[in-house]
Amino acid sequence: MGYSLRTALADVIDNSITAGARNIQLLADTHHVAPAIGVLDDGVGMTAQELLEAMRPGTRNPLETRSATDLGRFGLGLKTASFSQCRRLTAVTRKASAVSCATWDLDKVAERDRWVVEIPDSADSVRWSERLRDSGTLVVWEKLDRLVSPDRQDGRHDLVRQLDEAATHVEFVFHRFLSGRQGGRLAISMNDRELRPFDPFHSNHPATQHHPEETIRLDSGEIRIWPVTLPHHDKVTAEEWKRFAGPEGYVSNQGFYLYRNRRLIVHGTWFRLARQLELTKLARVGIDIPNTLDAEWKIDVKKASAQPPAPVRERLRRIIERIGVPSRRTYTGRGTRLTEASRLPVWRRVQDKNHISYRIDEENPVLAAFRDGLDPGKAREFERVLRLLASTFPLEALHVDVSASPEEVRSSQIGSEDLRMIASSMWHILRSRGQAPTQIKEWMRSADPFRTRWEETSKVLTDICKSAGGVEDR
Repeated sequence: MGYSLRTALADVIDNSITAGARNIQLLADTHHVAPAIGVLDDGVGMTAQELLEAMRPGTRNPLETRSATDLGRFGLGLKTASFSQCRRLTAVTRKASAVSCATWDLDKVAERDRWVVEIPDSADSVRWSERLRDSGTLVVWEKLDRLVSPDRQDGRHDLVRQLDEAATHVEFVFHRFLSGRQGGRLAISMNDRELRPFDPFHSNHPATQHHPEETIRLDSGEIRIWPVTLPHHDKVTAEEWKRFAGPEGYVSNQGFYLYRNRRLIVHGTWFRLARQLELTKLARVGIDIPNTLDAEWKIDVKKASAQPPAPVRERLRRIIERIGVPSRRTYTGRGTRLTEASRLPVWRRVQDKNHISYRIDEENPVLAAFRDGLDPGKAREFERVLRLLASTFPLEALHVDVSASPEEVRSSQIGSEDLRMIASSMWHILRSRGQAPTQIKEWMRSADPFRTRWEETSKVLTDICKSAGGVEDR
């Protein structure tokens, strides 16, 4: 059915949340000769009869009315998730001071050729059963044939790696439960290490843009949609930028994030309503649906895929068009300011019909003054050199680097002495053209390389003005 360890554990956690658990412990014994994994909660627990029903595959009609907080649907999750990872499933539960235990062992099922569930006399021999308190349930996976291969020397190391990935997945899928957002807070730990919520919307960062919410009402329930544009990389730390990109990067993680009863179902998709583009990579749209809309959204058994119903698709398409603008503006607006608002550009952005190119501005005061100081032959040669540089602009390489790691792309830095000489030349050229000192300062402050090193540049201009007799404000 396509389960991985992380999606299987998430399915079992769903049962614990539905049972009203406030604390869930993920337990893993990777050093024992027979490794095991456990999930222990402090929910309401089950009676012996309820436990037998829970161990029965497909115990529930998916069309029956359920509690608004129920994260299940088919009554299959515990069994399908467990058997995708192990051959022996044991459940120990306590309710009203009574302890009940049941085991599915696929080897014994195969041996007897019958689906026979075992009812042990006591749960004392079950790993971690001593941790069970006044009420709750413990699920134990043994015979981890899908996780630890006896033929591989690195089998246990791979199990540890998968458990680490599962912990990260749980922090992501259940982040709204872990943070207590819009409901009671849930505590989940992995081998006594508390898991922390990972909010893919970076909701609390001041540079995150929260756009107007929308509501779609259907006969079976209400859909809430809340678009967000993540901060540009220069508004966050390098660590934050990398963390919120995720392992697959910003481009792959843009799109809709579908939540059912606060639990993340699918993420990073536009449901084939739009393409994932570089300029919209900061756009993420949360969708909240109730469990009454499971059938309409085609939620699958392992709660890892969904499709929007026909009446909703067109609304989602319009939302994509609307929220894509702020994400694009975060990049294109910034580019417009740097290439067009500056009065002293070195590069110019030129758009000719459907083509965009970047050219060196030969009328930049420093470049123009240098050219005018040359004899006509050398001046023409200088202009050809500038055009050669512009024609070899490494556009493809720059696009790859910016797409992969924009926070690592920087302009080349010039030395302090070169900066001083260029700033001084720019000042004197503009003064000779009749520009006022205050105007020159304003222009230079908006242009690179002076903009990014304004403290050094300002000191150079102050020294020039002092040596000229204090005329900087005239």
